[in-house]
Amino acid sequence: MMTREEALAYGLSFPDTYQEAPFHDPNWQLVRVKGSKKAFLWTYERDGAINLNVKVDPEWRDVLRSCYPAVQPGYHQNKEHWNTVILDGTIPNHEIKRMIAQSYDLITDSPSRRIYEAVQRIPKGKVASYGQVAEMAGDRKMARAVGNALHHNPDPENIPCYRVVNAKGELAGAFAFGGENVQAMLLQQDGIEVKNGKVDMKRYGMR
Repeated sequence: MMTREEALAYGLSFPDTYQEAPFHDPNWQLVRVKGSKKAFLWTYERDGAINLNVKVDPEWRDVLRSCYPAVQPGYHQNKEHWNTVILDGTIPNHEIKRMIAQSYDLITDSPSRRIYEAVQRIPKGKVASYGQVAEMAGDRKMARAVGNALHHNPDPENIPCYRVVNAKGELAGAFAFGGENVQAMLLQQDGIEVKNGKVDMKRYGMR
């Protein structure tokens, strides 16, 4: 059975995290994310058992509660987005770790991060539109945010933003890649034909 110490240690194994007892009560030990200071793991003893509060994707919330009686609506938190996990030995440790990891991912999520992850899924030899990238990142309405995020690409070597074009297949302006024809050159190195500043979306567009 996982202990409170093991749960806290696992929470602290994620990047940029720290432990805090915010209520001047050692019973409540939280793991937060540096910068935002948001907590993704709450630990406390209640009714003789150690409890964990973790953020949950609503898609999985009710599934987990129905699979494990020891997973209940979040105690003293938003019950739509948080679950309480009772460490009574009935939930496998790997499942508890998975729930903690998901909580961390949900707390640290940001549109830019999701956009960069989506761009990394565009295979060599294909392009995607801003709208497609936005949809892969979880919200098709944020196509404009895609352009902003790619303009501030922190890792061009691993985030191939040159594979993103507009819905008509048109390339971005020269400023976006540090010079005229740079995007076209990078696409051609991928084996993509560029004609008059455009890519044939029917032929090269990601499906």
